[in-house]
Amino acid sequence: MNVLAIGAHFDDIELGCSGSLKKHVEKGDKVILYVATSSGFFSPDHVRVRSDEIAMEEGMTAAELIGAELMCGCFETLHLEFEDELNAQLVSIIEKEKIDLIYTHHKDDVHHDHAALAKASFHAGRHVPRILAYHSNWYQSDMRFSPDFYVDITDTWETKEAVIKAHKSEYERVGNAWIDYFKKEARNNGIVCGVELAEGFRCIKWLV
Repeated sequence: MNVLAIGAHFDDIELGCSGSLKKHVEKGDKVILYVATSSGFFSPDHVRVRSDEIAMEEGMTAAELIGAELMCGCFETLHLEFEDELNAQLVSIIEKEKIDLIYTHHKDDVHHDHAALAKASFHAGRHVPRILAYHSNWYQSDMRFSPDFYVDITDTWETKEAVIKAHKSEYERVGNAWIDYFKKEARNNGIVCGVELAEGFRCIKWLV
């Protein structure tokens, strides 16, 4: 199986579905990570928080830990739009790599880049038989993310934690809050599906 994980920024895929991706790799599936933006950004008072170069280095480390190939669209962070260039990049990868399964952001994510990329993923992946949507942040809104598809990541949690920590520039800023939040979420998902730890997704399409 050829799997494409799509994320707006370096760290989104790791937070949202890296445990599941590691399971794919362990089964012998080919996994490709596509990160749409260069992922560097500034604080509101114009202080650089993360450079493009550091984001890429951290992304490469995380991809290596998963055992995946990494591609970057290099769009500008916080300015991602549902547009032809983005759609064309995704279609090109999907067709060239003969993608069977897509993991991507959910459409109701309150982060602008995430929502734009979800729309582009669904459009570009309209002929892909399976699409699962994840969420990769702790932003809350009245459009709750409600999973209906679960993957047991009990055996791959250590990899998920390692790839999150690989993003040192972000991890040093938020500390253990990321790990605590997503492990609690994994435990809650596990309760629903009867395992210790699980990632939850919205099943957009699952054709067999």
